[in-house]
Amino acid sequence: MKLQRLEEILRKIADTCLLVAGDFFLDQYWLVDPSLEEISLETGLAAYQIAEVRLNPGAAGTVANNLSALQVGQIEALGIVGKDGNGVELLKGLQHRNIHTENLIVTAQRRTPVYTKPLSMDTGEEMERFDIKNRTKLPEELEDEFLRRLEAGLARADGIAILDQVQEEDCGVITNRVRRELGKMAQRYPEKIFLADSRAQIMNFRNVIIKPNENEASEALSIPTSDKKRLLKSLAAISLSPVFMTCGSRGISLFDGEKTHHFPALPVAGPIDIVGAGDSVSAAIVSSRCAGANLEEAAQLANLVASVTIQKLGTTGTASPTEIMETAAANRELVENWG
Repeated sequence: MKLQRLEEILRKIADTCLLVAGDFFLDQYWLVDPSLEEISLETGLAAYQIAEVRLNPGAAGTVANNLSALQVGQIEALGIVGKDGNGVELLKGLQHRNIHTENLIVTAQRRTPVYTKPLSMDTGEEMERFDIKNRTKLPEELEDEFLRRLEAGLARADGIAILDQVQEEDCGVITNRVRRELGKMAQRYPEKIFLADSRAQIMNFRNVIIKPNENEASEALSIPTSDKKRLLKSLAAISLSPVFMTCGSRGISLFDGEKTHHFPALPVAGPIDIVGAGDSVSAAIVSSRCAGANLEEAAQLANLVASVTIQKLGTTGTASPTEIMETAAANRELVENWG
């Protein structure tokens, strides 16, 4: 892709309206200072000392963060959060990034999901994580309200990113019923871009672009990751739509309905942090498609975005248009001859 074309797509992204629907988490980063460690008088166990706390919207919030960094014109969040302190922090984090939160359902019937990630200040490495998730099925009245707001939100949006994060069946926002309705909505709104990413249910989406990583795809189909073409074609036959598959350090593969394409990852020097890289890819694909990029261009932009985000350590990274253009310019020969 020529740099002029890349710049044009990034400019057009600013005119789009995107809906982000799914499981919004709060990411809590706890920076642990080992030099301050104490021993608990009550238990004799280590009492780790938190020197700093960083709060960011996570899961579907990470997709929304990345859309904000890409300077999408309007971003609307649609999900369910608890009427609790973590929900307050999540809403504040989204609003700080100019993400509209009016359609988030706030309810005492659910907890706000949280990923708590302790990080050693000595090494920068993530320690054992603490998760809060809802482990009971989503109440039917909340499911009904979510679907009502989803239909209304789609009428305003150019496209939708669907983030299905919760692995326990029907315990997250994207339930089996919601997946079926999304497939029907995609048929009713063929002019809109639908993209879904799912930890455990990627095989249950229809009529929408899907974006698994290669391990998720392999596990779902019992096909080895080495058989990439078969994986992609099988996924497309089930989803009835194009498939983007992230392949870690090897880049992104695409099946467009007729041909398989592969775009190698850009070379990156130094330490990396892959947390949230898949979400940044989803944001790049859905926003660029809404801005008029073809499937191959969307995959290439997603590769560029991921190469920026993974270099941001100890946080869930994002990529701005300026960072993307600088990275593309530094790798001009590869970018202009991808594929």
